[in-house]
Amino acid sequence: MGLVLLIPFLLIRFGLLALLDGGAAVRAAHYPPQFQENQAVYAVYQLSTAAIFLVSPFLSVKWTLDGLFYLGAAVYVGGIVLLTAAMFCFASPGEDGMNRAGLYRFSRNPMYVAYFVYFIGCILLTRSPVLFGAVAAFQISGHWLILGEETWCIQQFGQAYVQYMREVRRYF
Repeated sequence: MGLVLLIPFLLIRFGLLALLDGGAAVRAAHYPPQFQENQAVYAVYQLSTAAIFLVSPFLSVKWTLDGLFYLGAAVYVGGIVLLTAAMFCFASPGEDGMNRAGLYRFSRNPMYVAYFVYFIGCILLTRSPVLFGAVAAFQISGHWLILGEETWCIQQFGQAYVQYMREVRRYF
């Protein structure tokens, strides 16, 4: 059952994004050159991603219909909605290549925020400490990747991105 929780993520992150704009799917998979200097962080990010997908098929949703279940279901559905919105926004960058519209008006990293919300929903639904550990490693390493992405964005977009950083929070 845990694997079923990942199906919407895969369909939205890869399928929807590719349907919206094949170039966006390629951009989303691009990791800036700064990661060459940060191989350990990149390795933790990739390993934790693999762990999430390898552990999930062995998990089951705890159908206890208590407050934690309903909270998990609400967070999970919220993650799906947020992820869908993030994909639509990511697929439509401005003419200069920067995304500043939609969710990007509130967060410089709405996809990462959506991943976090989505996976927290999965943790709450399965109540898995192993999944919690994998998601924690994913999020912590993801933060360090974001810092590298910001350095790359400053190099790519210059003062426009620095101004964007002043106006819009890294997360929500």
